[in-house]
Amino acid sequence: MKPILTSTALGLVAVVLAGSALAGALTPEEQIETRQAGYTFMGWNMGKIKANLDGEYNPDQVAAAANTIAAIANSGMGALFGPGTDKDVGSVKTRVKPELFQNMEEVGQLSTDFKDAADNLAEVAAEGDPGAVKTAFGELGQACKACHKKYRADD
Repeated sequence: MKPILTSTALGLVAVVLAGSALAGALTPEEQIETRQAGYTFMGWNMGKIKANLDGEYNPDQVAAAANTIAAIANSGMGALFGPGTDKDVGSVKTRVKPELFQNMEEVGQLSTDFKDAADNLAEVAAEGDPGAVKTAFGELGQACKACHKKYRADD
């Protein structure tokens, strides 16, 4: 692994471990804000991959973005769906449907599917084949949509 990717990966591991430990200490508002920040950051990195697939392909950028997505997907973000985060809290809005909290077994499977797709994308991106990345990226998008369709309210 290149030095920049190694340091990025180590930094993300530290953040993930600290974030998981602190999730229980966060207020419901902070949990919602933190999970939204994670999803926003994943979305930004997905946008970078899409831009590479649609334009000039830079395998290093794609691999870095895919590694970031996988790190966040494996960060234990489920801990940020704690009690009281099933609805808007004060000025903090959430788009999560309350049904998510009533179907934790299914949500757990959707989460596992998402993590598996994110890990696969990172592995494929490391190989540098744009065609394989496009396929894995599509699979990740489907894993995202599987949860969004059932458990995220429309804007």
